[in-house]
Amino acid sequence: MYRPRARAAPEGRVRGCAVPSTMLLLLAYLAYLALGTGVFWTLEGRAAQDSSRSFQRDKWELLQNFTCLDRPALDSLIRDVVQAYKNGASLLSNTTSMGRWELVGSFFFSVSTITTIGYGNLSPNTMAARLFCIFFALVGIPLNLVVLNRLGHLMQQGVNHCASRLGGTWQDPDKARWLAGSGALLSGLLLFLLLPPLLFSHMEGWSYTEGFYFAFITLSTVGFGDYVIASCLISDTRKPNRDWQTLERTSKSSGGLLKYRFLAGHGGSHL
Repeated sequence: MYRPRARAAPEGRVRGCAVPSTMLLLLAYLAYLALGTGVFWTLEGRAAQDSSRSFQRDKWELLQNFTCLDRPALDSLIRDVVQAYKNGASLLSNTTSMGRWELVGSFFFSVSTITTIGYGNLSPNTMAARLFCIFFALVGIPLNLVVLNRLGHLMQQGVNHCASRLGGTWQDPDKARWLAGSGALLSGLLLFLLLPPLLFSHMEGWSYTEGFYFAFITLSTVGFGDYVIASCLISDTRKPNRDWQTLERTSKSSGGLLKYRFLAGHGGSHL
């Protein structure tokens, strides 16, 4: 029986539909960015202001307590400490060493580069290392995608195999596929998102919420760098003393560097 072929939609009508949908998508994208901007500004703006005021207050108190230290010298010290930390120097002992660029730190940087996480806590400073990083990433990122794709295929084959065996046992392929897929999803959540925070809490001293936050930021390859595992392994000592833990935790905020005031009050031998 002959059936008339459906006529293709006019090209102008297709373009007319595509343009409004693209504009709506862009508007939704900008609206989502505006929402994030407003929420983060509201939640973090006051904390940033408080941190800035605390920094200025601690700085003024330090200058008053140590009259031999003038403001330019203190500013220079702060800049040197920040720059040394960015360069990968470990400052948590009596001597300064490039502990973060030793074997463990270099491996950590290599992994964060090819996985595109880029925590930002460590970056190359020499031109030779920067040029090598470009070529290393150009090859390593596609290689990482190939490896992940292959692992994904293996996992899919495993799920299909389990579904086929369950379907043969239960004589219900749809239910078997659903059960196998649910089990794979639950296993992935437990293995990569729910259980790692417990390990982080034990090894790094974080709360479960902080560990969950780090796991999600890592899996999504956002990698802010505010939380980084193996921080003790990359520094000079496995467990720094209490004073230096205070310095390390607070040095990430704008007022944290002035915790040197606490150390100086205990002899200042670390400086």
